[in-house]
Amino acid sequence: MSDYLSPFAADLIGFAGSFCIVGAFAYSNLSQNMNMVLFNLVNLLGALLLIVSLTVNYNLPTMVLEIVWVGIALFGLFRIWLDRRKAPA
Repeated sequence: MSDYLSPFAADLIGFAGSFCIVGAFAYSNLSQNMNMVLFNLVNLLGALLLIVSLTVNYNLPTMVLEIVWVGIALFGLFRIWLDRRKAPA
């Protein structure tokens, strides 16, 4: 991926990812009735954008953090999907 993105473009993508994650965190603290699907999707998007950025501007600890962040967001979405499947129609 690093052959396709300039460091500047990677930084812009990383900033967008950071904004998504910070925005989701702020939303979780400000919302009276949080939409967990939205929260997890925005976190997932943010982590994926940061992973793209990290393919150019590599940092191992941050890459590991973002991979874990993706896993947590996917787990949350999977749990919501399971709960909705079990709910009576």
